[in-house]
Amino acid sequence: MEVHLQAKIKHWLSLDADEKSRKQIHTLLDNGDSDELAKRFSGRLMFGTAGIRGVVGAGPMRMNRLVVQQTSKGVAEYLKAQIKDASTRGVIIGYDGRHDSKQFAHDTAAVLTSAGIKVYLTEKVAATPLVAFGVLHLHAAAGIVVTASHNPPQYNGYKVYWENGAQIIPPHDSGIAARIEHAATQPILLMSHNEAIASGQLIILGDDFYQAYRCAIKQAITLQNHTVPARVSLAYTAMHGVGADMAETVLKDAGFTQVYSVAAQREPDGDFPTVNFPNPEEAGAMDLVMAEAHKHSAMLACANDPDADRFAVAVRKLEAVADMAASEAYQMLTGDQVGVLLGHYLLSHAPDNQRLTCRTIVSSSLLSKISASMNGICETTLTGFKWLTNVGMAKQTRDNQFLFAYEEALGYTIGSMVWDKDGLSALVAFAQLTAELAANNQTIWDRLEIIYREHGFYLNQQVSIALTADSGAPTIGEQLRALAPSQIAGRAVVSVDDISVGTRYYADGREEVIDLPDSDVLIYQLDDGARVIVRPSGTEPKVKCYYEVVEQFVDTDSLQTVQARAAQSMAKLIKSHQQELPG
Repeated sequence: MEVHLQAKIKHWLSLDADEKSRKQIHTLLDNGDSDELAKRFSGRLMFGTAGIRGVVGAGPMRMNRLVVQQTSKGVAEYLKAQIKDASTRGVIIGYDGRHDSKQFAHDTAAVLTSAGIKVYLTEKVAATPLVAFGVLHLHAAAGIVVTASHNPPQYNGYKVYWENGAQIIPPHDSGIAARIEHAATQPILLMSHNEAIASGQLIILGDDFYQAYRCAIKQAITLQNHTVPARVSLAYTAMHGVGADMAETVLKDAGFTQVYSVAAQREPDGDFPTVNFPNPEEAGAMDLVMAEAHKHSAMLACANDPDADRFAVAVRKLEAVADMAASEAYQMLTGDQVGVLLGHYLLSHAPDNQRLTCRTIVSSSLLSKISASMNGICETTLTGFKWLTNVGMAKQTRDNQFLFAYEEALGYTIGSMVWDKDGLSALVAFAQLTAELAANNQTIWDRLEIIYREHGFYLNQQVSIALTADSGAPTIGEQLRALAPSQIAGRAVVSVDDISVGTRYYADGREEVIDLPDSDVLIYQLDDGARVIVRPSGTEPKVKCYYEVVEQFVDTDSLQTVQARAAQSMAKLIKSHQQELPG
């Protein structure tokens, strides 16, 4: 083993007081597993705008108590430097149901209180949107939630909210990262749980806090449509996460009485025993909730991911019958479809001074079309909910308040109660939309078809493409900028947005400034309304491509025939574009 690696391990062991973690390292040393040790000590988990996330285990490249403590020390020092009253305003800390989450949350509290910062710690597991809500509710300087969201069981993570209740954006991420690097060189002081409580530094958030979030949903202006909720039937799963108690409660408060929870997935379980991957987007993850819905002939099969910040739904098909398999009787809606439905619904009820919506660059552009047709404004942001909410805050005015934002990865926020994605309020809003339609003898499918007939059928798809690695060759982004294609898949390029330089280049030579932070992204708008977005990976020889095609209806079309045409068009676009990519 090289001397440098030995020194890193020795330094780590001198700081790590956790016996479980130390034992892992000693076992690797005793077994002579230099490769695994080299992986674990090749750097440290990078702190970014999403905080940190990784596999639980010993060493600086894993999630463990020492990494959490060092991260918390960095956060504490940065907060005190940036926000003058951070120590007295305090930090709210919550955690999900993963095996290490409570311990990591308590370690975080021990570091912050030792640093002189007041801490509000949830007494039990809490959905991620409750922590985001709590930042503003408690007027805290920041929020921290220990969660790995919908990642596999072996993962955990640590997410930070700024004083505005939104996820941090630059420069706070790099500022905190620099403080963490310094904290990692020295022992970390901890204040015991009992001492922190006795000194008044640690306040435990009990039922009153959870009820405050519940009441906020109940009173939210955007969630006051109580049209015949009793007519809606739905199955629900928390996917072994923390959402069930609150989801069932807020649905009941809104008048929904036909709610059937999946018992096998209702309680928090960090092993996630009934799903291969606790992400509603993954194949098979919705099987049990669709089966529960089918058993009751329910209209909807709804899910939150394990920390309840995402919302997924499958809708009963019009032709569904009792002897069908559940997978045939229900169809999952895409994140874009849910986003479009919620945006259209909310705009149809919003007052004149609340018509600001947001979507990301890779989400369906249909929401922009709907907003424009309904006297609204739709802002487009970089990918990530941190951008949606921070931009929503920055762009709203007294005469045009923020209403709704979404990203295609099942994230939605409604109104300004929570400045992050909130799968619980989205669940209530979607149920209320369904109830309103039911009162008019309509379904979700009817509403989608009405939207598509007015604006066109928008189909979106994402593809990751591996490229030939060549360290000396220009990147795919550089090659595409040099090529400046005038056509993609036989369709003329109308404009190219190069986000890296903040400029839109039109085919006729005109240029426009794009108000987005620099990012290595190229967006090609094609002459038939189609769109291609290319996002090169900064770390691997691959590229993510996002495709959008638009098919218009004619009078003789059914929704099925337009869907089929769009699917055929999408397949041709993807195949041709992949063949045309350099490298």
